[in-house]
Amino acid sequence: MLICSACGKVPRMNKSEFTTKEAAAELDESERLVRLWCQQGRFPHARRVEHPRGDYWLIPKHDVESFTKPKPGPVPKASSNGTQPANGSNAALKGAVKAKKRGKK
Repeated sequence: MLICSACGKVPRMNKSEFTTKEAAAELDESERLVRLWCQQGRFPHARRVEHPRGDYWLIPKHDVESFTKPKPGPVPKASSNGTQPANGSNAALKGAVKAKKRGKK
């Protein structure tokens, strides 16, 4: 892909796509956060473009316009069956592992 020598921008055939910089400005967030959201799949139709000078993301305008920012804070961890473990359910397992390390059964 070519970079315009006059403006330094990547030419796009489709004007209905944002770069991460443009999407960040539209959403009032940082470019880094928009790239993270792309990696997490929060923009369903975003595509990563491979380029010799560095890969970049293109995000369709409709994804940006319909995007709802996630609530801040850590994402809760889920177990393999999709439910949260009961309090203390890992205590017996941890005790068994410690006992095994000490040579007890």
